Order: sequence, then C-alpha cells, then structure tokens
Amino acid sequence: MSHKAETAHGEKAQKEEGAEMEVAAVNIPPGEGRRTSWVLGELVTCKIPSRRTGGAYALFEVATRAGAGAPPHVQHREDESFYVLEGEYEFLVEGRTLRGRAGSLFYILKGTLHGHESVGAGVGRMLVSQTPGGLYERFFEEVGKPVKDGEGRHASEDHFDLRRIAAIGVRYGIEIPPPIPRHGRA
Repeated sequence: MSHKAETAHGEKAQKEEGAEMEVAAVNIPPGEGRRTSWVLGELVTCKIPSRRTGGAYALFEVATRAGAGAPPHVQHREDESFYVLEGEYEFLVEGRTLRGRAGSLFYILKGTLHGHESVGAGVGRMLVSQTPGGLYERFFEEVGKPVKDGEGRHASEDHFDLRRIAAIGVRYGIEIPPPIPRHGRA
C-alpha cells in the first residue's frame, strides 16, 4: 500500500485529469489565513474554514486591542474554544469572571452565556475554534468588515450597530442580549 502526503502553503494540487483538488496538508503562517475581517472590534483571521474540515470545526486567529472584545452572547449550535496566545483576557461565563493569559484554554459549551475582553497591555491574541464549523464563520463574513490587501491591520472598527448584529446573529443561532447598564450608567 502506498501513502502520499502533500504539503503546500495555500496551494492547490492537480489531479492527473487536470481537475483541481485541495491538498491534504496546508501550512498557514502566523497572521495569515483565508480572509481577515474586523468583527466587533477584533481582527479575525480565518485559519481554516469548516469546508476544509468536513464541517467538523473552523479555526480563527483573533487579535484584540486592550479594552475590546466580544459582548456577552450565546451560541445555540456550536461549542467554542479559546486558546490565549498573547496578552490577558477576562471571560464572562454565566455571570462569573475568569481571567486567562498566554497558555490558558477556555472551553465554552453551546447554550452558555459568555463574552470576553482583552485586559492586558497591548494587543491580545487567541486561537478560537467553533465545533461544528460553518454557521459562525458565515456570521463573521456577514457582520465583519474585510481587511483588504494593503490596508493597515492596525486600524480598528470602533463603531458597530449591536442591534443590527444581534438581528443577524439570530439567523446563525447566536443570541446577543441587550447590554446591561453598569452602575451609574443608563
């Protein structure tokens, strides 16, 4: 029996008949991926889309400025994992606050209210996966603002319409409750 392993840097291999097929292994360097967008104030790079994993999962690299992050939300169809690469984050999980820095892993079951914020100095970075993949990456595509070649990746998306985003989220099984006012704020 013969085994053939192919590797590439985002390239396609050719079958004998000339039809394209995706390679069996792909090397995606840090900061690179299929597409990059600003989503809710975070720079999200799709490292591997669910179509490459048979729908099993999707993996993203997320860069978050200090003070930015995802508002509390519930995913009704996917479990989610966050592996902190750099910086420090605070996670709100069902009313509890958990802190994590580089090397920390947070696993959130579907149906769990959660959100996160970068609380360290500088930009935090995480690898984020959704299992199964598909819906959440389509949500990112719809609400995100694509970063085009040549645009600075250090720019930010400061203003977004959370009501519009919450309405879009419903189509993808994501519930974003209205923000709870903090003490002294209306």
